[in-house]
Amino acid sequence: MNNLPAKSFQDLIVWQKSHQLVLLVYQFSETFPKKEIFGLTSQLRRAIISVPANIAEGFKKRGKPGKMRFLNIAQACPAVRQGSLEE
Repeated sequence: MNNLPAKSFQDLIVWQKSHQLVLLVYQFSETFPKKEIFGLTSQLRRAIISVPANIAEGFKKRGKPGKMRFLNIAQACPAVRQGSLEE
């Protein structure tokens, strides 16, 4: 395991896992009924994409309070709270 500081948000294991979850959700939601494309499908996709997006944005913040704010937002996603990423 690499103990060097991450140079990019893409080096973070939590971002990598959240990105994989986004890909899985997009693949899974392809099977939803077409009538849900602007309802459930859209809402689920927007919610799950916010996790890696907030991790990436928090990575760029210089101060600890700014970093923690974005990581807390990412953690608030229901998929994260139910253990998909909190392993």
